[in-house]
Amino acid sequence: MKPLNSPLEIGVRALVLLSESHPEALDLAQLALLDHAVLHSEEFDGPPSLHPDLPARSGELGLKRTVLEQALLVLIRAGLAELDADGTGLVYRATERGPGFVDILEAPYVLRLRERAEWAFHQWAPDTDVRATTRSLLAAHPSSFEGHRG
Repeated sequence: MKPLNSPLEIGVRALVLLSESHPEALDLAQLALLDHAVLHSEEFDGPPSLHPDLPARSGELGLKRTVLEQALLVLIRAGLAELDADGTGLVYRATERGPGFVDILEAPYVLRLRERAEWAFHQWAPDTDVRATTRSLLAAHPSSFEGHRG
């Protein structure tokens, strides 16, 4: 099993994001973009990035969805997240057990991840158009985030 960007690692990051938004649900596009913003927060005028800035990082957003879907299935099977349908489509949310599970994780990386998830969800995301920002990132122009209105 590959440890980096595996369903397990991405699942932990997704659970941290879903726990931060709890009880609000997030769709796959929101989760993928929030995960990217958490990892590369400095690019979005946030705290120092968790992962280094690599030249091909804009491409990772496009590849992330497949592994993110696998990771969400792991969380659902573990009873930490659930899938629901709303007026916009399929959405994911942490179950009541999800935030409690995140609370017992004490690794320094997880603590930094939680800080950035709080920043991303409460400060960055409210002023961000998910589709426009994703298009901008996928167009390989990482310095112009047209979807951020703040």
